[in-house]
Amino acid sequence: MTEENVPPPPPPPSDPTTPAPVGTVPYATPGASGYPGPYVGPAPDKDSKTMALLAHLLGILIGFIGPLVIWLLKKDTSPFVDDQGKESLNFQLTLLIGYIIAGATSCIFIGMLIFPVVWIAGLILGIMGAMKANEGVAYRYPVNIRFIK
Repeated sequence: MTEENVPPPPPPPSDPTTPAPVGTVPYATPGASGYPGPYVGPAPDKDSKTMALLAHLLGILIGFIGPLVIWLLKKDTSPFVDDQGKESLNFQLTLLIGYIIAGATSCIFIGMLIFPVVWIAGLILGIMGAMKANEGVAYRYPVNIRFIK
């Protein structure tokens, strides 16, 4: 091909929230895919870090009820707790779906294998989220259905 036959590169999108045409971006950016990007609010104070830590830890101990209560109590007063509470709540709801699938398939023995995998993943990822929240770093679970955005 000569330089005359090469098409010009597409112009960059002017609005970052508008997705680029198909085939122009090699991967989807967090804003374009609907995946929440990194936390961009004010630096969390000690109380916000503690409440975000509790949202992740209570998810391990009592399921989705703990993050739901923390998120509902603090979502309007702390942007960091709002972000981490939603993330932990969404993860606990995702785990609940995993537990339901494990229970439904336990009659064919596959559920007996799925249940410990879901439980161990919830434990490890919940502890990782709690540690990051205690440091003031917004944590994103790698496997998470985001019901609440």
